[in-house]
Amino acid sequence: KDIEYIRSYYFNKKEDTRFSSSVGKYVGFTEQGVKYAAAWNKDASKLSAMKAQKEVYCLNHVQIDYNNIL
Repeated sequence: KDIEYIRSYYFNKKEDTRFSSSVGKYVGFTEQGVKYAAAWNKDASKLSAMKAQKEVYCLNHVQIDYNNIL
């Protein structure tokens, strides 16, 4: 439950847009990023695919990573 999937998009070394699994949608940080986020948040299939990434990348690998650290 404490795991969060974050995917950030950068332009000119500045974070433009971010998807966070804890928020459940895209958030824009620049003028253009806000426009991208608004468009991507309207696409239900894109949001569903990004929400599924938490399970694909995080939940399936957390135990392996945790065991390697110990």
